[in-house]
Amino acid sequence: QVQLVESGGGLVQPGGSLRLSCAASGTRFSINAMGWYRQAPGKQRELVATITNGGSINYADSVKGRFTISRDNAKNTVDLQMNSLKPEDTAVYYCARVRNPGWTSTVRDDYDYWGQGTQVTVSS
Repeated sequence: QVQLVESGGGLVQPGGSLRLSCAASGTRFSINAMGWYRQAPGKQRELVATITNGGSINYADSVKGRFTISRDNAKNTVDLQMNSLKPEDTAVYYCARVRNPGWTSTVRDDYDYWGQGTQVTVSS
């Protein structure tokens, strides 16, 4: 059974940083692209960043230059380094796996496994 477990969320002041981590188990982690999504209260879940099995990266415009996605295939982890955080970054953050090995996608329905989410709150 595939499991994705996020960690690293919390409360941070505007301008601060957090690092989220997602640990995967029960899957051949290295062959699937991974993504980070977020969902703020009353809003739809939105894509934050994706990383392919080969390391190609895509970011939402709202986080470009501030967030960095990375993966360690030896450790089965995908991380999201978040800098210069803004109140509008407040959301529950989820990691997810692209269903088809070797593909990448920005479409939510192409992701088949999701973590439980970790809360990020940016507030003074």
